[in-house]
Parts: sequence; C-alpha cells; structure tokens
Amino acid sequence: MNVFHLRNFVELCYNSLSYAALLFLLASGLSIIFGVMRIVNLAHAAFFLLGGYIALSVYRVLGTALWTLPVAMVVGGGVVAALAMFIERYFLRRLGQDTLAQVLVTVGFAFILFDTNILIWTGDNYMLHRPWPLDDSTVIGGISFPRYRAFMILSAVMVWAILYFAIERTRAGAIVRATVDDPQMARGVGINTNIVQMSIYGLGVFLSAMGGVVGGAFLGVSPGIDFQVLPYAFAVVIIGGLGSLTGAVVGSLVVGFVENFGTALFPELSYFALFAPMAVILAIKPTGLFGRG
Repeated sequence: MNVFHLRNFVELCYNSLSYAALLFLLASGLSIIFGVMRIVNLAHAAFFLLGGYIALSVYRVLGTALWTLPVAMVVGGGVVAALAMFIERYFLRRLGQDTLAQVLVTVGFAFILFDTNILIWTGDNYMLHRPWPLDDSTVIGGISFPRYRAFMILSAVMVWAILYFAIERTRAGAIVRATVDDPQMARGVGINTNIVQMSIYGLGVFLSAMGGVVGGAFLGVSPGIDFQVLPYAFAVVIIGGLGSLTGAVVGSLVVGFVENFGTALFPELSYFALFAPMAVILAIKPTGLFGRG
C-alpha cells in the first residue's frame, strides 16, 4: 500500500483518528480510575466486552432502530457500572493500597466475566447492528468516509468535553481533585472519599462499557476481544501519563496513528512500531507525557 498517495494518506488518517477515538473511550476510564484511586484495573477491558454483550441483548429485545443505539449505550454502561461499584465496595476497598492484591483481584474478575459471558451469550462471534444512517459512507472528492467511524469520533469528542467540563468547572470536579491531591485533608473538611472513589470507579467502568457498545459494531463482540484491546488501553495510558485526561487524548492519538500507519508501512513489525515509541517515551519521561511524578 502506497501511503504517500493522497487518497491512501487521507483514508489512513481518517481510520487512525476513528481508532484513536475508540481507544480514548476505553482508556479514559482506566486513566481516571488510576488517577483517583491508584488501582491498576486489569478487569477494565472485561467491562468493555461485557458492555458490548449487554448491548447485544438490548438490540434483541428492542430491535435495531436508530434510537436503540443510545439506549444500548446507557443501559450497557449503567448495568456494568453498577456491577463495578459493587466490586469496589465489597472487594477492592478492603485491599487498601496493596497493588499486588489489586492486580490479582481484578485479573480474577476478568476471568470470571470471561466465563460468564460464554455461559450467557455462548462463544460465538457477534457484530452489533449499525443503524441505517450510520451503516453507509459519504464520498468526498472520490474518497469514501464510513459514517460509523465519524460517529465514533463524535462520541469521543463529546465524552472528552463532558469530562473536561465536569472535572474543571464544577463543584463535583473540585471534590474529585481534592481527593486526588490530599485524601486526608479532603476527609478532614468533610468529604466522604469512599463515596467519591466508588463513584469514580463506576464512572471509569461506565466509559469502558459504553466504549464496548460503540466498538461492538466495529470490532465485534466475542470472547478474547477484551484481552486483545487491553494492551492498547495500557499503552495509551502509559504514553499519556497515568491519571491525565489530556494524556489519554494524546496517548490515544499516538497509538491510533502509529498502529494504522505502522501496519500499512511495516505489517511484519506492527507490534514493534506500536510499543517501541512507548519504551522511548518511558525512558525519557517515566511518568508519561502528561503524568505527574
């Protein structure tokens, strides 16, 4: 593939941007959870896949009309977030800041969800329905732009805008920032940090599950998808910096463009092209591009 041909170059940029948008939906929640709670949530991609499976059931019950897509996003994200808040309250909170225990428990829940998905939805491969206005392409200047990819980009931009406004411009965001900067002082002024942390864990997982609903019509829904996307989510967060929303945006763009252009230019070295920049960035700045030491 000649990536220097204008048409191919534009298509690759569009594909890279849409893939970066999906990665942002997945990784932003992971970054927020670590930034507030210092939890390395290895079950994050399992929640992503569970959101896709719940959306599949929503489509089976409600049909495949256009309005079913936002309903599936809210239902899928809400149900998985409620499950995550239960896990945080009765399992993760008891572990304190024991990182090894957190890793083992979250890995354990990832495997539990893996088996549960097979039990309920079988191990077949599914592709979520794309509503008819999005299941087509718009041709501009002889270049085809799939509309569903545009929907993925728009979804990521809206999520980023809402998160930025909520964190930087609202009282709830100020409470979250206080909890991150000095939990003891936050408790001293009457902030219930346990409720804040449980809510943040639920929010982060909600974003992941909503990403699973959006990504289910792009990547498909099948056992193993969660373990395939998890390394990309961590690459985004590590490159951008743990706990940084801006870092999640930049990390998603870096991984999205490197993945697509690297695969087009050097298909036999796609993993090297993806993870080599991450190693270089960590060697220069161990906290990531926007992470705090």
